[in-house]
Amino acid sequence: MSFYVTTPIFYGNGDPHLGHAYSTMAADILARHMRQRGEDVFFLTGTDEHGEPIAQAAEKQGVTPQELVDRSADRFRDMVGKVNATNDFFIRTTDAGHIERVQAVVDRVKENGFVYEGTYVGWYCPRCADFKNESEIGPGDTCLIHEIPLDREEEQNWFFKLSAFQDDLEKMYEENPGMIQPDFRRNEALSFIRSGLRDVSLSRSQISWGIPLSWDPEQVMYVWFDALLNYYTALGYAREGEDLTDGYWPASWHVIAKDILKFHTVYWPAFLMAAGIEVPQRIFIHGYLLMGDKKMSKSLGNVLDPFEVIEKFGADALRFYCFREVSFGQDGSISTEGFESRYESELANDFGNLASRSLAMISRYRDGLVPEAKPDPVLAADFEGISERVSALLDEAQIGQALEEIWVLVRRLNRYVEESQPWVLAKDDGDAGRLDQVLYSLSEGLRVITLLLHPYLPNSTDVLLEALGEEDLALAAYGSRAGGTKVEKINPLFPKL
Repeated sequence: MSFYVTTPIFYGNGDPHLGHAYSTMAADILARHMRQRGEDVFFLTGTDEHGEPIAQAAEKQGVTPQELVDRSADRFRDMVGKVNATNDFFIRTTDAGHIERVQAVVDRVKENGFVYEGTYVGWYCPRCADFKNESEIGPGDTCLIHEIPLDREEEQNWFFKLSAFQDDLEKMYEENPGMIQPDFRRNEALSFIRSGLRDVSLSRSQISWGIPLSWDPEQVMYVWFDALLNYYTALGYAREGEDLTDGYWPASWHVIAKDILKFHTVYWPAFLMAAGIEVPQRIFIHGYLLMGDKKMSKSLGNVLDPFEVIEKFGADALRFYCFREVSFGQDGSISTEGFESRYESELANDFGNLASRSLAMISRYRDGLVPEAKPDPVLAADFEGISERVSALLDEAQIGQALEEIWVLVRRLNRYVEESQPWVLAKDDGDAGRLDQVLYSLSEGLRVITLLLHPYLPNSTDVLLEALGEEDLALAAYGSRAGGTKVEKINPLFPKL
């Protein structure tokens, strides 16, 4: 089977921050897990490079918009690499392949009768690049997200007949109750739809940095339609000489943040319907990472630099903290104090110490050879069905809940060490058989949880799997590998602070 996962494409008028990394790491965890299960995975991320905010930022910096987005794309590529994401393609909306395919889809929407010319009058946020309805306007005609005054705009545009899809969208949500996750985000989307859909601008006549409409080159495409189509267009040119669309479309999961809910859950499926393209299978909408009571945003300035975190603690620690600390789908508070606490207590002590002491005891008591023994039935019930439970949760993009299931077993193995006391058993030759069973069971339990943790902690689990003599990343059952494997001691995976 194929599995296609996307991040939002990140807007190219600023530097990457932890909010961008959060979406990227989430999509990567899903992609890595699905590869472990033998799925044919395609993972897409990239940058959104057109629109008024780009043009304004470039003007302020005294560079061309293209120069600005070229620099920005490099920074976001660097961020994707630093968080150890395994994306298959990095799309840029200034790619010739994207532009060509966007124009073809928009032409199809017009040919199908869902585009007309009209005049837009209303409030517009230049940072959101969004025309606001009454429910999205704050006190004093301000943007609720960016807390800046909105611009009153009036311009001649081409419009998309969003209103024509009122019934179709309601039916789509009714027939696919799990399409939008979490459920309360689905309810938000439905509420917006049921409030009555208005037609929206498809083009802008007062800016020039964008994709021209083929039938009216004096107007450029409204940046959101250009951006949303990236998930579809990328498959047409991501692999040279191939069109991957039939193999991967529709997307299995779009992973996005809640501030772009309206565009992805209302505009996006409606536009696809208008073009005669199948809608995505599922969209997961995560919350904000909060420092204090404000979301992390380059516009507001309260940004925690993921590069600094990775430089000091490593990418695995960042990946772990984000999905251990914050329930994926909800808003959640983060802090340097919380990060260091999780690092010390859970990564260094719970997992790192478990790995080091288990391998050290096998080395000391059995010359580094996992004993030939039967798995301890005391652990069997705890490990029964763990791969299936984790897989079921990740099928629903329940990333934090799946991690908690694994961590229950990390703690169980630590308790098992204390209960069985291998160092005591090693003192009496009469306990040799029991010691063999304990060491084998520790090795097996550690192997199983390390495989399950690989999507979250790819660097450190690679080290540990090599030390355990495990060459296959596929998920495994407790007791499925016989003894006799040579293992090696390791340095601490997560050194104490």
